[in-house]
Amino acid sequence: MDYQADVVVAGAGSAGMVAAIAAARNGARTILIERGGFLGGISTAVLDTMYAFYAPGDAQEKVVSGLPDEVVDRIEKYDVVLRRPNTFGSGTGITYNPETLKRVWDDLAEEAGVKILLHSFITGAVTEGSKVTGIRFVNKAGSHKVTAKAVIDASGDADLVADAGGDFELAGRDGAQQTLSTTFRIGNVGERALGVKKDELHALMREANKSGRFVLPREEGSVHRTPDKGIMATIMTRVPGTAPDDIEGISRAEAQGRAQAQEYFRFLKEMVPGYENSVLIGTSPWIGVRETRRILGDYQLNGEDVLAARRFEDGIARCGAPIEDHHAGRDTRWAYIPNSGTYTIPFRALLPRNLDGILVAGRCLSSTHDAHASARSIGTCMAMGQAAGSAAALAADKGITPRQVPTDTLLALLDRQGADLGRRGKAASDAA
Repeated sequence: MDYQADVVVAGAGSAGMVAAIAAARNGARTILIERGGFLGGISTAVLDTMYAFYAPGDAQEKVVSGLPDEVVDRIEKYDVVLRRPNTFGSGTGITYNPETLKRVWDDLAEEAGVKILLHSFITGAVTEGSKVTGIRFVNKAGSHKVTAKAVIDASGDADLVADAGGDFELAGRDGAQQTLSTTFRIGNVGERALGVKKDELHALMREANKSGRFVLPREEGSVHRTPDKGIMATIMTRVPGTAPDDIEGISRAEAQGRAQAQEYFRFLKEMVPGYENSVLIGTSPWIGVRETRRILGDYQLNGEDVLAARRFEDGIARCGAPIEDHHAGRDTRWAYIPNSGTYTIPFRALLPRNLDGILVAGRCLSSTHDAHASARSIGTCMAMGQAAGSAAALAADKGITPRQVPTDTLLALLDRQGADLGRRGKAASDAA
């Protein structure tokens, strides 16, 4: 079966969801294609906390707003939301129940009029020369395609850009690659667990490894409280990265992540106060991937841009998150923006440099390894999604490509939608 749309979005993660909702709200007939049976991607399958809504530091400045705020507001209408201040020094984390967020994504997409196609695996891009005009996909009903006036690649792995012949860097091949993590949730946790400080937990991890009774690849990480009493959630495991199309490698990683989750749970149960009577509720349905393909766009965001708190004339989202590099060692490398500064992500970083008709949103933006380690968090990905969806709707309406959308028009639209574009306050550095 063939479909037609004004805008088609690949991937229903946090970036893709906001992109699809934004496009539909701006008048575009929008189709969203997702491999899973639910919406939200990492935000509902792997994590329970949104980071990068706030910049680190004592002030905890809020830097993401607009449509992403509506998502948080909706969660709060259904359930409790915890705001955990300055978690790991990376700014306030917004912790929620993933099952509630699944419902919120469903509601917002339906209300906006987005056509959702779940259980559908993307097989490639439809192209006319260097212009991307649609998406090919397969599901139980057979092989299909969607043709559209504008295409958004929110796959996380830049699958469409790669298939269409777009330029990209592949983490692990073209430099370092961040590791993968399987998350898990624990129930029946005692009150004493809430009193265990981060440094105490890490010291116990080191002690566990030295004892020879445990094998813990990562001697830090987090276990945190959730809105539900007696339930804790983790980001602890560390699995080597793999290419997105290495199916044997990702299959091994899934098994390795689950095995590590069992080992870390055993460590918590046997060595950490409050976990003596705990039970393992479950592991994430798929492993959390931080970094694979990063497109090469009209501009490549770099680590200097981040640490210099650079603001761009075409900045479509603001971020204050530190560079958080989950390398292959037992710790995590952090680099903070001086003076709690923030930078903006240029619209050009969402535009593949040698393709037309398509833009990206989320962690496959055009960035170096270091910059990516700051810009990949959920809050920033949602802000990029709002920009990408709005730009795609403008392009479809005017009969132009996303690259041809006037920057002033896009920024004015985002401003009306309440997005934080970093125009207020003095920037440490400005760039054209």
